[in-house]
Amino acid sequence: MTMLPRRTILKGGIALAAMPALSGIALGQEKLKVGFAYLAVPGDYGWTYAHDQGANDLIKALGDKIEVTKVENVGESGPNVERVLRELAQQGNKLIFATTFGHMEAAVKVSAEFPDVIFEHCTGFKTAPNLGTYNARFYEGRAVIGTIAGHMSKAGVGGYLASFPIPEVVMGIDAFCLAARKVNPNFTLKVIWLNTWFDPAKEADAARALLDQGVDVITQHTDSPAPVQVCEERGAICFGQASDMASFGPNACLTSIVDNWGPHYIRATQAVLDGTWVSAQPWEGLKEGVVLVTPYNAKVPAEVAAAADAVKQGQIDGSLHIFTGPIKDKDGNEMVAAGQTPDDGFLLGLQTYVEGVQA
Repeated sequence: MTMLPRRTILKGGIALAAMPALSGIALGQEKLKVGFAYLAVPGDYGWTYAHDQGANDLIKALGDKIEVTKVENVGESGPNVERVLRELAQQGNKLIFATTFGHMEAAVKVSAEFPDVIFEHCTGFKTAPNLGTYNARFYEGRAVIGTIAGHMSKAGVGGYLASFPIPEVVMGIDAFCLAARKVNPNFTLKVIWLNTWFDPAKEADAARALLDQGVDVITQHTDSPAPVQVCEERGAICFGQASDMASFGPNACLTSIVDNWGPHYIRATQAVLDGTWVSAQPWEGLKEGVVLVTPYNAKVPAEVAAAADAVKQGQIDGSLHIFTGPIKDKDGNEMVAAGQTPDDGFLLGLQTYVEGVQA
C-alpha cells in the first residue's frame, strides 16, 4: 500500500512570470508555480530538511512572485516518483525540482512529456533542453571533517554509515579517508552500507555496531540524527550530515556539513522569471557557499581547528584538492599519479575505494 504524500501550498503575491528561453517566448501568468518533490520529510533533519530550508529561502526571497508546492515522501525511486512529477506538471507548475538521485529517470521521462515545463534534478547527470541538474561538492566538506577525525581519533579507526553505492557516496568516503590519512597515515575507515537514505533505527543500530568494532569517530551519508544521538550516548565523537546536528549531540558532534540549497533555488527561479533559464549542470561547493561547515565544537583543540580551516580555505581558493595524487586504491594499486588532479568526470564516476577504506 502506498501512502499518498502530503502537499503544502505556500502562496505569494502577484507578479509577471516568464517561461524559459528555450522557446524564446515569455508566457505571462499571475505567479510562477514552483514544485518540489521531496525524498522524505523535512523532519529527517538531514537531506530533505536541507532542501526544505532551501525552498523556504526561495519563498522568503521571491514569495511575492511565486507559488510553491511541496510533495513529501516521494521516495527514492519507483512509479510514485514519475506520478508525482507528472501530477506537479499537470497542476500548472512551470518549474519542478526533483531532489534526489533516484528521481533522475522519472525526470527524464516526464520532462519529455511536458516540453513547456522546466525540470531540475539534484545530483543526476542526464539533461535535456528543459531538464537541468544541480549538485554540491559534498566531498569538500568531508575533507574538512576527515582532517578533524585524523587528529582526534585515538584509535585511528573511523566509521562511515553509507546509504547507496553511488559515486556521490563513494566520493565522500574516499575524501574523508584521504584527509584523515594525511594526518594519520595508519588511519582506517570501516564502512557499513545501509541501502537507505533515511531509517533512524537502522542507522542507530549500524552506529552501535561500528562502535562495538573499536571505532571511536563516526560520520555518515545518511539523513537522520540517530547516529549522532548514539555517539552522544556512548561517548564517541561524530559529525552531522546535511544540516547542523549539534543539538542532537552537544558533546559528540564536532561540526556538521550543511547543504545550502537556497542560493541555487533562488537563482534558478529568478532565471525562469527572467526568461533566461538554460539547461546546465552546476556543481558548486565551499567556494560558492553551497556546502557549509558549521562552527566547531569547543572540544576541538585550536590547532585542530586551524588545520581544518586550512583544508577548507585551500579548497575555496583552489590551492588544495583532496584528490590530488599520489593516491592508491584499497588494494595498493595506483589510482591517481603523483601531482595529478583528476577531472570532474573521474570524480562523478568514482566507484573505487582509496587505501585505508574497509568496505
